[in-house]
Amino acid sequence: MTQKKLVHVTQVPIRWGDMDVYEHVNNTIYFRYAEQARIEWMENLGHRLSLSQTQGPVIVNASCTFMIPLTYPGTVEVRMLIGPLGRSSVETYYEMRMVGEDRLYADGAAKVVWVDIETGKSCPIPDSLRELMASDAS
Repeated sequence: MTQKKLVHVTQVPIRWGDMDVYEHVNNTIYFRYAEQARIEWMENLGHRLSLSQTQGPVIVNASCTFMIPLTYPGTVEVRMLIGPLGRSSVETYYEMRMVGEDRLYADGAAKVVWVDIETGKSCPIPDSLRELMASDAS
């Protein structure tokens, strides 16, 4: 079993436009909620994403299990966890609940790989960022 460590918690308001014809949050939006948590975590570590970077994180796979539909109005609490760090990657995990509730509405995962933008090949996570990620995970 993979060791997971909580590294970030955020709250995201559910917008009316997040809903679909079935009156619940569209499945694609859950990935946006996870993305928001992931970007905030990286920025909190001091890593600002920009279009001028020569290296950066990409998602190579992502999954989500939908247990209870999220609906408007409300606010989602996204808890982000990480597993052991690889040389160029980190497994991330997400738990989504409505603020103030213990019930798990959805959970998911995404593998983040550090990539050289020019070559499209994986490269090591920068040492300074890797150290911060490792300390966050301990």
